[in-house]
Amino acid sequence: METKANYVLIGAFTLAAAAFLLLFGLWAAKYSSDRDWQEYQVVFTEPVTGLTEGSSVQYNGIAIGTVERLDLDQKDPRRVVARLKVKASTPVKVDTRAKLSITGLTGVPFIQLTGGSPEAEWLAQASREDVPTIATEASALQNIADTANRLVARMDQVLSEENVKRIANTLENIEAMTGSVAAQREDLRLLIVNARKSSELLQRTLGSTNQAVEDIDRELVDKLPGLVVKLDSTLTRLDAAAGGADAILGENRAAIRSFANDGLSQLGPTLAELRGLVRDLRRISERMQGNPAGYLLGRDAPKEFDPDEER
Repeated sequence: METKANYVLIGAFTLAAAAFLLLFGLWAAKYSSDRDWQEYQVVFTEPVTGLTEGSSVQYNGIAIGTVERLDLDQKDPRRVVARLKVKASTPVKVDTRAKLSITGLTGVPFIQLTGGSPEAEWLAQASREDVPTIATEASALQNIADTANRLVARMDQVLSEENVKRIANTLENIEAMTGSVAAQREDLRLLIVNARKSSELLQRTLGSTNQAVEDIDRELVDKLPGLVVKLDSTLTRLDAAAGGADAILGENRAAIRSFANDGLSQLGPTLAELRGLVRDLRRISERMQGNPAGYLLGRDAPKEFDPDEER
């Protein structure tokens, strides 16, 4: 009986020791695993359609972890909180940014980490939170969605009822104008023919004008040396004449000054006498034209015979 009791105790001790060793191994493995990984969270203010738990987390295109959990923010359901499990050796800095990306146009979404300058502090050391939060930036999908929304809004403005009516009126005016142009097709054809003829005539005229200008230029170039010589000679003579006149004025300066002072003062009475003389000569001329004989002989002109007076 005692032998069986000893066996039971030994078996129970063995099982307890085995369970303890198993739990210790699990704890050690978990502790080692926890030391190899670091948890972060990312708060998105945009939809994360397609992102699921287990999705990849990449840093500049290199896989560094996975998405552990996705939840809605209890305080603001418009935001999505993603819990990340990243390798502890990953240099996640305070200026590292997270955004939602896809592997292609139809690929699986994942979280892309970018940035992180060398001199920046590690986020896990700088943060006072239990789970540090990585700041986010707008993803390419969000930018595309925002651009699409703006384009749709602008298209709504462009294609408003008023603008549609204006476009319809413009098309009607264009149609009416094209109809008028088609009705005047023959006149347009004649106008084009006349314009072509005018262009040809203008071209011939320009050719003749260019030839005449070239001939004139050639003749002018041939005569230019002689003209320059004559001009130089003329200028020399003018210069000599101006020098002679200046010399004459210098020599007769006193006489000119005397004439200006005395001669001009006597010029007025002389002109008055000349004016009276001209008036007397005009009077004498008029008398001679009217009765030259009487004026010269001192008699009146003989009267002509008038038969009426005899009666």
